[in-house]
Amino acid sequence: MSNKRKKKALLLGLGLDNNDGHTRLTRGENFLLAGGSEETHTHMTEGALKLNEQLKKRGKQLEDISRDEFLDLAHKSGLLNHPKRN
Repeated sequence: MSNKRKKKALLLGLGLDNNDGHTRLTRGENFLLAGGSEETHTHMTEGALKLNEQLKKRGKQLEDISRDEFLDLAHKSGLLNHPKRN
């Protein structure tokens, strides 16, 4: 029997701008989002869902993509605000 474990990836989002006293936690297929103001948390959630849609279109799982492909998808999903690096 092999002792190898299957790779698994998780997108972890942390919002640090919460000042309204609410605790926000959202779990998805391959993501966990915590904290943030309502606006920030909503932005993170929408981005994570869009990223998952892009993965499904490509027929891939988060753990199957390269760092560069992840950055491309995160940028297209609105999770990254800075310009893409070449």
